[in-house]
Amino acid sequence: MSAERNLDDERAADIKPPMSYSDYLHLEKVLDAQEPLSTARDELLFIIQHQTSELWMKLAIFEIRAARAAIAEDSLRPAFKMLTRVARIFEQLNSAWDVLRTMTPSEYSKFRDALGQSSGFQSWQYRSIEFLAGNRNLAMLKPHSDRPEITARLEEILGEPSLYDEALLLLARQGFDIGADASRTDWRERRQPDERVQAAWKAVYARPDEHWALYELAEKLIDFEDYFRRWRFNHVTTVERIIGLKRGTGGTSGVSYLRKMLDVELFPELWRVRTEM
Repeated sequence: MSAERNLDDERAADIKPPMSYSDYLHLEKVLDAQEPLSTARDELLFIIQHQTSELWMKLAIFEIRAARAAIAEDSLRPAFKMLTRVARIFEQLNSAWDVLRTMTPSEYSKFRDALGQSSGFQSWQYRSIEFLAGNRNLAMLKPHSDRPEITARLEEILGEPSLYDEALLLLARQGFDIGADASRTDWRERRQPDERVQAAWKAVYARPDEHWALYELAEKLIDFEDYFRRWRFNHVTTVERIIGLKRGTGGTSGVSYLRKMLDVELFPELWRVRTEM
């Protein structure tokens, strides 16, 4: 009987409790990550807005990387699905600004000083998205210079073709003349718009039935940047609504800096070709 009892005890020890919803999502860790530094009730809104945005950006980075790899392998249908998801992620990010805009200037001023020098300008995930898409402004490495591990991650992205670079290389593989973009090896530097690339996209748009996969890829890229531009615009509007023209906490000029970013194009030839159609 003693041996049987010991065996039952061993079996009982091996039985694991069923995984719960909270266990799977590590909810205790997630829900304990909000630590307001002031007594202002609106600080919790501010923290959750930015934490959830960073989570969505994490997924966007995952999907952009996957889409880039799929395009490089000429596997376009999966890439279309991934790029559609990226656009929907930015639609979700856009909706988040609507919640933050319920905070008034007086409410924000109650905890702004607690932020110190922290700023969304320092979001390395946002920078990753820009670099992955193709906006390779090397000056934007500077805000992360105090974090060598983050700088290394960003440098890794800069050492590889961007999403748009892969789209252009696909054009070249399909027989289009895209000029110097077909033989680029230095991916770190920001590329300049090229008339031959624009002419290639014009040919795709002029005969979509002949180039349907490229035509659909172009539209998926435009969808992505369309929502990305709206995110930038909503960012500007929200900041101006809450702090006016004051300087940002991270030392930027605030609204004036964000307005300049509205002019940045991720996929310039895809926008400019529309004037020629």
